[in-house]
Amino acid sequence: MSTDEDKYPSESGRRRFVKGVVGSAALGSVATGTAATVEMTTSASGAGGGITEYFAIENTDGPAPRGMPIIPIEIRNGNELYGVWPEPETQDVQGKEVTVAETDLGGTTYSTTWFQYCGVQTYEGIQPDADQDNAFRSAGGTYAWQDDMEDGTVLTLDMFDDYEEWGNGIGRDGLGKPAVANWRSDGDVQTIPVQVMRSPEVSKMVAGEGKYSSLSGEARSFLEAATSNDVMAWLNKCTHFCCVPGFKANEGSASFGGEDSVYCQCHQSIYDPFSPVKRTFTALPRTGE
Repeated sequence: MSTDEDKYPSESGRRRFVKGVVGSAALGSVATGTAATVEMTTSASGAGGGITEYFAIENTDGPAPRGMPIIPIEIRNGNELYGVWPEPETQDVQGKEVTVAETDLGGTTYSTTWFQYCGVQTYEGIQPDADQDNAFRSAGGTYAWQDDMEDGTVLTLDMFDDYEEWGNGIGRDGLGKPAVANWRSDGDVQTIPVQVMRSPEVSKMVAGEGKYSSLSGEARSFLEAATSNDVMAWLNKCTHFCCVPGFKANEGSASFGGEDSVYCQCHQSIYDPFSPVKRTFTALPRTGE
């Protein structure tokens, strides 16, 4: 998908959006108005925002205009899972001092602007210099295995030991074990939703093995730097109307071919976590900049 396609996808090769949305003319007018508002806000630019390249899990179906951004991960203290947050610095942009946080990962410039959409750009934890914890902290209510632990518990590698055979009755078993987490959301602030997954497919993607042989060298280099021990993560905000999707989280996903993918229940957008792609969008300016 090219930069110009950062809008509703064409009908060719895609299930039409109207299959998932049946409503009155009044509802249609509301949806049209909302879509116009989203389009208007996502074309804004300014200090701390602007045209941004990023790596995403690919949007393969539905009305979402692009994929959701991948969050590079690191393992600390032996087995604790953390999201990478670059060190902030001040740069002069068109005569104005702007705080940025970016770093090179596998030859790709990873920047916190990747997450500046859907209102997330206003969240405290997305400010480059916010004093926040980078650990992925468990949020229950989606997967039964997480309901046994206290919300806010730091996710650890051993919690995913059964990832090569895990299943929950949705789609095929053994594709990977997912978790829902919060990230950089300590205190009385808005929660940044994240999906974490450990999957045997991750190391296959990095190696370009089998069906992943067509992945670009750039994508594989980024994945090698952004994943560890078969663990990957992404910001869990649908790029359509900002809902929170899920990997094997909704039984109804099978009706739309999303049982082995990340499925958004709001308007049936589908994302493939095993298809990392480079995309471009207009990052919205952060609060106060």
